[in-house]
Amino acid sequence: MSEKSVLEQMRADIERALAKPLEQRRWAMIVDIEKCVGCHGCTAACKAENKTPHGVDYRFVKDAEDGEYPDVKHYFMPNLCMQCDKAPCVEACTDGSVTKGVDGVVRIDYAKNTGDPKVTAACPYGVMSTDEGDYYTKGTPKLEPYEDAATFEYGQEAGRKDKIGKNRKCHYCLHRIEAGMLPACVSTCIGEANYFGDLNDPESLVAKLAGKKGIYIFGADFGTDPITRYLGADEYHCAMCHE
Repeated sequence: MSEKSVLEQMRADIERALAKPLEQRRWAMIVDIEKCVGCHGCTAACKAENKTPHGVDYRFVKDAEDGEYPDVKHYFMPNLCMQCDKAPCVEACTDGSVTKGVDGVVRIDYAKNTGDPKVTAACPYGVMSTDEGDYYTKGTPKLEPYEDAATFEYGQEAGRKDKIGKNRKCHYCLHRIEAGMLPACVSTCIGEANYFGDLNDPESLVAKLAGKKGIYIFGADFGTDPITRYLGADEYHCAMCHE
């Protein structure tokens, strides 16, 4: 019998986690930048999954270089919500809509959220956006139906009109996870550079990787205690990607 693929292993990890109470799970993602080929497939998959408009990207990939000629290394650095344990966006939120879940994921309650720009500005990683309600096809002969197609963020079916003026960010595709699926960016990565699962499960792939040497905490000096972490990274080129 052939060995399980990485994706199959992670799906099995999610199934085990879902069998536990919510408070016993701790979702996490580790990105191996040495496997990232810069195809931007994760960005496209995320936009399609969450129906984000122009200027609102939950996940994006930046270029970085390390070293000096002729010893120069080029990297692709995926950026997404760090799901910080000490999240500045939560502290900056005054309407109570941005909260840290017991499973580690920082959530936004769209029913309460007012789209305060201070919440967006508070994120030191630049991965929180404000949805101004812009449409790609606005001003053309026809506003295309897909602009208001249903999305299922946080398990709530809604259209774009219900999110205008809201703070928005990556949430690890919670609606997919809770249905036993992998986040869209993980399932579409051709380089299998993304690892996702339950850190509280020592048998999960992500927990095993988290215990290895070479794990890098992006922006450790921010004091935010991020859950999202990286493999194959170093302080220099992570700083380059943040610029």
